[in-house]
Formats: sequence, C-alpha cells, structure tokens
Amino acid sequence: MKKIFAVLFVFFLCACQESLEDRCARECKEYTQKKCPVLVTENVTLDSMTFAKPHLLTYYYTVGGVLDDAEALKQHDARGLLLKELKNSASLKLYKDAGYDIRYVYHSTSQKGTRLLEATFHKKDYQ
Repeated sequence: MKKIFAVLFVFFLCACQESLEDRCARECKEYTQKKCPVLVTENVTLDSMTFAKPHLLTYYYTVGGVLDDAEALKQHDARGLLLKELKNSASLKLYKDAGYDIRYVYHSTSQKGTRLLEATFHKKDYQ
C-alpha cells in the first residue's frame, strides 16, 4: 500500500510540473496585471510584458522627455545599452540559459502609437 501511495505521489508531482514556456507566459501576464504600468526611470514607463511561443519575451515601454525621439535614442546608442543590460541581467538568467529571444519595444508618449525603437536580441547576441 505504501508503494502505491509513493508512486501516486511521484506521479502527481510530475503532473503538476509547469513548463518554462508556461511559467514565462504566466509570470508576464501576472506582472503586467499587478504592476504595470510601472515607472522605470524618470522618462521611461514599462507598460507590459508578453510571451509568445516558442521563445520570445517582449517588454513594451513608453518614453517621454528628451528620450521621446527616435534620433535621440540612436544618438544615445539605446540598442547597445539594452544589450549590455541584458548581458548583465541576473533576473533573466533562466530565460537566457534557455536561449529565449528578448525584445524591447519603445513607444512615444507625445505621439501615441509611434514606435521609436524595437530591438530583438537572440542567444548569439547576449552570450
């Protein structure tokens, strides 16, 4: 009888396992619902996070002030700074180790719907 309970216990533990993709999708949804929008810096707001299978994690931001200009973002090498931050990010280690693509999308605050920057990084970029 004890063997049956042990086997059932192991079976239920395995059945309750959440895949990394499902975990990422759930965490993005929960974070967006509970915390977003959240002010990251003075002129940058994280609006939402999404996950698309098979392996794309996307962060959506709006920017204002002096950064609310595509040329200003290019002059400040925003793409290079994002890549540097991604390489040093401990909070994304699990997803980087799994080879996820990470995308950052920045929209204008003053011109609703205007995309100022989109940067997608693949495993070969950040490792």
